[in-house]
Amino acid sequence: MEAHSSGFCRKRKREETLVSGLTEPAPFADELVAAKAPYVRVSMEEARRGTPEDRAVRVYADGIFDMFHSGHARALMQAKCLFPNTHLIVGVCSDDLTHKYKGFTVMNEDERYDAVSHCRYVDEVVRNAPWTLTPEFLAEHRIDFVAHDDIPYTSAGSDDVYEHIKKAGMFAPTQRTEGISTSDIITRIVRDYDVYVRRNLQRGYTAKELNVSFINEKKYHLQEHVDKVKQKVRDVEEKSKEFVQKVEEKSIDLIQKWEEKSREFIGNFLQLFGPDGALKHMLKEGKGRMLQAISPRQSPSSSPVREERSPSPAFRLPFFTSSPFFSPPHHSGSHYTGKEEDD
Repeated sequence: MEAHSSGFCRKRKREETLVSGLTEPAPFADELVAAKAPYVRVSMEEARRGTPEDRAVRVYADGIFDMFHSGHARALMQAKCLFPNTHLIVGVCSDDLTHKYKGFTVMNEDERYDAVSHCRYVDEVVRNAPWTLTPEFLAEHRIDFVAHDDIPYTSAGSDDVYEHIKKAGMFAPTQRTEGISTSDIITRIVRDYDVYVRRNLQRGYTAKELNVSFINEKKYHLQEHVDKVKQKVRDVEEKSKEFVQKVEEKSIDLIQKWEEKSREFIGNFLQLFGPDGALKHMLKEGKGRMLQAISPRQSPSSSPVREERSPSPAFRLPFFTSSPFFSPPHHSGSHYTGKEEDD
């Protein structure tokens, strides 16, 4: 039960350390209380195998860290991940040492200290770190291993300032991030100097603050105005291209719809007026009905036949008997004369 409780407490302490490391900047070494336990280094095998929670492998990485960028962060991440249980100490050199051995910096030492302390992988920051690591410094900070890329670092009259660390078996190599470095960033700024001067003038910085002469200031303002005019022209061209493209798309759409309607119209026309169209069948059907209507109907063979009637006897109107214009039929044995009519 006590062993389980002890393990739980160590785990809880580890979680609290991780949380505080993500919510607070890393402390400075000169503000921490020095450990009283004797300094005993761990071997590489012990470090890779994993050390107890209360004995983290203390890894040291140093540098200038001017204009702190992703290349710096990646190097520190590699140093932090060298062993399962790592306490990462980062040394940052002062302005005096840096200007003497490497050159002028963009950020001053306090800005560089602060930037490194806010990196999530850093557990402790050593201000005013030495240019060359001494046994006394390694013992003072209880350092087990030193992390740096494996490229020989020529400086301060030495072909490699980490040579004695490598010989002592305390060197843990990391990989550089290609394509990003402080020198690369400064080169970009120098190469596009005019662009950045104009940018800062536009943002409200004075020519004096930028160390720009009066004539150059006017030149940069004129260039800025010309660039704005060019940008407006480009915008108009882009809008014109978009308009033309939309008109072309509409035209193509209209042509396609017109072709579809034309095909539909032609199909309907042929269906109605074509050789086998509906109109021809309608005309044939109408013609048949008309011929049927005007042709006489034959009597059915089963109809009764009428008997022929005898001719009707001559009918004489009484008032025409004495008319000189009416000649009664002659009967045998009688002769008609006009004298008889007078009688």
